[in-house]
This record gives sequence, structure tokens and C-alpha cells, in this order.
Amino acid sequence: MDFIVEINDAVNSFVWGWPAIILIFGVGIYLTIRLKGIQFRNIGFQIHNTYVKTFREAKKQAGNDVEGEITSFQAAMASVSAVVGSGNIAGVATAIVSGGPGALFWMLVAAIVGMATKYAEIALGIKYREKAEDGTYVGGPMYYVAKGLHAPWLGKVIAVLFVFFSIVISAVVDTNTMSQALNESFGLNPIIAGVIFAVLTGVVIFGGIKRIGEVCGLLSPFMAGAYLLCGLIIIITNITGVPAAIVTIVKAAFTPQAAMGGAAGYGIMTAIRYGMARGIFSNEAGLGSASVTHAAAKVSEPGEQAIWGPLEVFVDTCIVCMVTGLTIVLSGLWESGQEGVGLTMAAFEKLLPGSWGQYVVLCASILFGFSCLITTTTTLRRAGSLSSARPRRASRPASSS
Repeated sequence: MDFIVEINDAVNSFVWGWPAIILIFGVGIYLTIRLKGIQFRNIGFQIHNTYVKTFREAKKQAGNDVEGEITSFQAAMASVSAVVGSGNIAGVATAIVSGGPGALFWMLVAAIVGMATKYAEIALGIKYREKAEDGTYVGGPMYYVAKGLHAPWLGKVIAVLFVFFSIVISAVVDTNTMSQALNESFGLNPIIAGVIFAVLTGVVIFGGIKRIGEVCGLLSPFMAGAYLLCGLIIIITNITGVPAAIVTIVKAAFTPQAAMGGAAGYGIMTAIRYGMARGIFSNEAGLGSASVTHAAAKVSEPGEQAIWGPLEVFVDTCIVCMVTGLTIVLSGLWESGQEGVGLTMAAFEKLLPGSWGQYVVLCASILFGFSCLITTTTTLRRAGSLSSARPRRASRPASSS
């Protein structure tokens, strides 16, 4: 077991180490400049042409006059479901335990920069998507790298890497978080929980991207809304402690802290590393996964679907992750020795009126994890299609808006 832990630590230090963080963050800054601050411009336009437009024109979006398999809203909800997962509950707790409260500040910085990256990823996913022989639309970084950079070999390398990414993110991390939450609350054997989730996942994904879009269209608004409602109740009922919590977060982001109980403490660079790494892990901006799901959307222009990108990152990190992090800081339990989903459960249990806080986190962990599981499993299948499927015809590249 110690050997496995050592291997895991070595892989984590490489994948979520400084070189990867600097590259992803640097690309985000570059795209922010090249796209003229897309995440800061025309915010009202972005909201109107995503959530507002979707609810007003649901029937029109479901029409057959545009290429794609699912509506723009369903594609966005499937993508949101893929990123709003264990990182928003267990990942935020891990970032605070490892990097201190200041990690939350740098998580927010990474999200703001990552909004431009996600816009670009989705736009490229639509522009270079293909229609396969079975009528499905496939896209993602493996396609826009292969076609846009004229490097098919590199596209195949990315497809292989996506297989490992999907296995780790879904099959390991999210399933582990859901099983841990059930074990903490009811003592359910993790193996039994894993079998149950495997069966439920199979029932959904065998229905294809359309069924996944329908399920996520129902689950995503409900799961995020219920979790955020409980988080807002905590913040409102503890409103007098919020200013001090915010000061603690900002101060810790720029000031080394000595930890209680003789622990090593938290340095500024540690806070930056864990904050940015967990932010990227949560919203997946820079990983390219969102473009795989969005490639199936019924839209005619890349920019029409790409404007969902900044809003996805905002909802995932700036709202859901921040609610989780602020709750943990308000609880004062971040140096209690607990970590992961157990820490978030304890924080909600302490601050929510009554004794049902842990069950709120339990339900959120299962819904977040399951929705992430089914959507990322689709990413795995479609990544594998690059080397096995022969496209019937390529979609006409649309001009970027």
C-alpha cells in the first residue's frame, strides 16, 4: 500500500506540479489577451444568449434545422455535470487542508483566467467536429489538434491521454468520493457502492449522448440549486463571521501562516499551487474535456456555443467551490485533522440548523459524482473513437463569432 501511495504522490506532483500549472495558467492569460477579455465583456449578452435564451426558445433549439444531436442547453448541462463533481466538495476541502485558506483566493484567480480558455476550447470543438458513420457528432482537442494543426499523430496521442484522464477523473476520483460519503454516513461497503454506481452508469450511458443530455438537464440545475441553497443558508445565518473569513482567505493568500498544533504551516507558494491545481481540477479549463460534450450541440456557429464556457467556470468555481470553501473556513474545522468529503460534511453539520448537514453533502456528493461519472465516461468513449471510427463527413467549419 505504501508503494502505491508513493506512486500516486509522484504522479500528482508531476501532473499537478508547477510546470503544468504554469502552462495552463499561461495559456489562459494569452487567450484572455487575444480574445480581448472575453470573460469580462458583454456579461449581460452572455447570460441572455445562454440561460435566458434557452428557457425562452427550448422548442426552437430542439429543431432539426441545425447540425448536432442535443440542444445547446443539454450540452451545457452535460458539460457542467462533468465539471461540478467531487472537486467542488472533496477537492476544495483538500486544497484548504494542503494549502490553507489562501488556496481559495488562488483558486478564484485560476477560474477567472480559465474562463477564456474554456471559451476557446468549446469554439474549437464546434469548428472542427465531425459527423461519424452512426450519425453522432464527435469533437474535442484530439480533433481540433489533428485538423487545426494538421497533426493527426498528436491528435491520437491526446486521445490516448484522454483515456487515462477519464479513468482517473471518473472511475477513480468521483466513485471514491461517492463511496466515501456513503461509508461515512451509513457504513456502506465501498465495493458494494461501486457496483451500484457502475450499474446505474451503464443504464444511462447505453442510451447515448441524448439520454445523458436529458439526465444532466434534469440533474444539474437541481443538484447545484439544492447545494447552493444550503450553502447560502449557512452564510446568511453566520453573516457576522463572513467578513473575518474573507479577510482570513485574502491574508493567507499573501502571508505565510504557522499552523496550529506544531504542523508545518502554509507558505504562499503552497497556497498558489494547491489553489490553482484544485481550481483547474474542478472546472477543467485547459484540459479540453468540455469541448467533447459541447461538440454534440445543435448550433451553427462556434461562438454561439462557446459563450457557455465562461459561465460554466463561473458557476463551478466562483460559486459552488467558493460556497464550499467559505463554509469550511467559517466552521473553523480546516485544521481539525479531517480532510476530503469528511471535512465538508463536518462543516455543513456544524453550521446548518438541525443535524442534517452531513446528509446534504452526502446527496450532493452522489449527484455531483454520478453526473460527472456519466459525462466523463462519454468523453472516454468518444476519445477512443478517433482511432477506430471513420467519419462519414466532416461538418462545414463555421466562422468564429
